[in-house]
Amino acid sequence: MSPRPYGHSRRIRPSLRLAAATAVCGALLGASVLPAQAAADRNPPPDRGAALRQELRELVGRPDGPPGVIAVLRDGDRTRVYRAGVADVESGRPPRATDHMRIASVAKAFSGAVALSLVDRGRLHLDDTIGEVLPEQPEAWHEVTLRQLLNHTSGLPDYSASQPFIDIVSEDPRHHFDSRRLLEFVADEDLEFEPGSRYLYSNSDNIAVALMAEAATGRRYETLLRELVYQPLGLTDTSLPQGYRLPEPFLHGYQIDPQEGPVDVSEAVSASGAWAAGGIVSTPKDLTAFIRGYAGGALLSERIRRQQFTFIPGALSQPPGPGRTEAGLAIYRYTTRCGTVYGHTGNTPGYTQLAAATADGERSLTFSITTQTSLTNNPELLARVREIQEDFVCALLRG
Repeated sequence: MSPRPYGHSRRIRPSLRLAAATAVCGALLGASVLPAQAAADRNPPPDRGAALRQELRELVGRPDGPPGVIAVLRDGDRTRVYRAGVADVESGRPPRATDHMRIASVAKAFSGAVALSLVDRGRLHLDDTIGEVLPEQPEAWHEVTLRQLLNHTSGLPDYSASQPFIDIVSEDPRHHFDSRRLLEFVADEDLEFEPGSRYLYSNSDNIAVALMAEAATGRRYETLLRELVYQPLGLTDTSLPQGYRLPEPFLHGYQIDPQEGPVDVSEAVSASGAWAAGGIVSTPKDLTAFIRGYAGGALLSERIRRQQFTFIPGALSQPPGPGRTEAGLAIYRYTTRCGTVYGHTGNTPGYTQLAAATADGERSLTFSITTQTSLTNNPELLARVREIQEDFVCALLRG
């Protein structure tokens, strides 16, 4: 498809740096089955494939739509790549399955994979408490369990909603945080509710999960990701950076200015302020390999998967995914009109993500757009994205 008629993108202007910073705060709030080359496009059946491509063209053609979108469907050994718009409005090149991108809160599934793998190995237990593993954390939080952190029923106050954190990001979106001290922003706050009594999505949960994993093993979280997730699943282009730079080539992310077009916010914000809650960078190809292995049980025993696949009805991921959503342990169940898939969503300045797969890992979908959308910043666009995502789930499940 030809590039969007925006003329050119602009790097972040001072007037939009605060908007980008506000967006990141809101975004933070809110079997060894390995794929073949995801970049190898294969033509789908003409009727359904044409309809899906048309939906993507219409999505990038909206005034508030993303400059680019790429969806990768995998069914066994068959890979289908759908795309529309551009990866970079300056060059006009199309999105590719090997482009790097910020996966936002899909990173929470990675921290879940680390923690549950350690549970499988007996290094952690789902009923271990913060007080037992992280006694230096506030005493008011000590009864919170790893299970409650993984399914967002902990009641931990969200550090990314704290005013001191917001002030720092607003002043300097590229500020380098000490990721292991992010919970200090809310250390003087009590729990939001009694642990286990309700569901509330909180970025603090996944910071605590990563800290528990480090405490239980004496190893850095980044090392645990490499040893327990990247290597077993064959992920070669996935990382957890501390800075704001993205590896080349990357899928550029944009903030849409209704009057002037897209503003490139790909490298607007430091990943250090999201860390285990949303800082991972990956590619559609690697994300496909991850979600097939993670949802499909390649990393976990059946005993742990039964615990993971215990769901809380009505508990939404952020942003909501296709169909009806329920929360498990670091995984969500999306029940659509065509069937059920399991995975995670995420959004951050410049990106909105969905990664989902069937419970056997044989069929998977990654769906990436190059602007942020949520229930708060653009509910109409999000509603349309969810409709399209559901159509892609139907194409996946109906073959």
